[in-house]
Amino acid sequence: MAIETTARRTGPRWTELESLVGTPHCQPATDTDAIDAVTPSFVACPDSPEQISEILKWAVAEDVAVSVRGGGTKTKWANTPQRADLVLSTERISGVVEHAWEDLTFTVKAGTTISALQTHLATHRQRLALDPLWPDRSTVGGVVATNDSGSLRLRFGSVRDLILGVTIALPNGTIARSGGKVVKNVAGYDLPKLLVGSYGTLAVITEATFRAHPFPQSIRTLSFEFKDLDAANRFMLAIADTAIVPTGMQLRVVSGSKPSVDIRFEGVPIGIEAQSKQAIALAGDARNAVPAPNCWSVSESFWDSTTQSVIGKFSVLPSRIASTVQLLSRHFTGLRIVVQSTGLGLFRAEFDSIEQLRRDIQELHAAFQSGGGTLTLLQLPRELNKKVDVFGPARDSFGLMVRVKQQFDPNGILNPGRFVGGI
Repeated sequence: MAIETTARRTGPRWTELESLVGTPHCQPATDTDAIDAVTPSFVACPDSPEQISEILKWAVAEDVAVSVRGGGTKTKWANTPQRADLVLSTERISGVVEHAWEDLTFTVKAGTTISALQTHLATHRQRLALDPLWPDRSTVGGVVATNDSGSLRLRFGSVRDLILGVTIALPNGTIARSGGKVVKNVAGYDLPKLLVGSYGTLAVITEATFRAHPFPQSIRTLSFEFKDLDAANRFMLAIADTAIVPTGMQLRVVSGSKPSVDIRFEGVPIGIEAQSKQAIALAGDARNAVPAPNCWSVSESFWDSTTQSVIGKFSVLPSRIASTVQLLSRHFTGLRIVVQSTGLGLFRAEFDSIEQLRRDIQELHAAFQSGGGTLTLLQLPRELNKKVDVFGPARDSFGLMVRVKQQFDPNGILNPGRFVGGI
């Protein structure tokens, strides 16, 4: 199937865009710039919040739909855009603005990769306690916009728990700052948390301030192989009921194999040893296995396969992890699943036909919603891109989401159609 393209635009208004960022930093888009099979007309790479502000004011005046791109690792996530005229890349907006290491806070530009940020923080033996997908390419702005976090959220929380402030460019050209540079800040509207998981539909994030955490003295991972899913789930719940404080715990499932649980401890060696002994005792007759070198990043490989597949993200109660895996197993073959002990998981699955997949998705969205969980599809066959809302049926909060979108982006130029219900 040919990639859908937005009509190529030339003429005075695109010349004006080039004048805003400089011709070397404004180029015609190619198919590699496609956003979920929709190819825009141009890619602009501004180097400051002020340039972003000018671009957004120009886009509103010219009715140009803008999609923001960081490292480009998640451009296929969310719904297919209604239109995409311009990609606004943050690749030139990178670097650490301030690191108040004594206060355990830092401010960083949105285009900075997670790996580059962690390298900087490590000079003071500190870190951002997030482990999102593809840290070498994922940017701070992209991680905030997609609310991407990993196994460390068990101990340190998600993006919403770590972010303290943001600087954003609004569609009307306003550069706004919200939040603070201290860990405790209760004044004002919590704009930073509102931007988390907004998929670039409300504003362009240019900087973010986070709390940092000290780098651990030692780290140890244990892996256990269980006889079945119920036994693995019981172990995870048993750990949660003790005084043991792991920084990560996850269930790994591959079709045809026994389930495995990884658990990670950080701190001083004597404390790690004591907690490890308790975990081994709680594991009972489970086999103590050698941890895989990439066990904490294994979900990245879900996107490596060339076979036709569907990839999804879900959240359920921790007590329903085993039953959720069983539910997915009844619908799909070739399953690979990683579920954190908080009930947040990723899965990759094969399917027999497009029509059957469409029915499976409908049934799964209904099942997750009725059970109080959520299901978001991160990768779908192109044939279903515009036939399925990847976020599932709209919920009671949909009306509020629409009103928030109208307040921030009344002209609908930022990622139109990408969010829940086509917002």
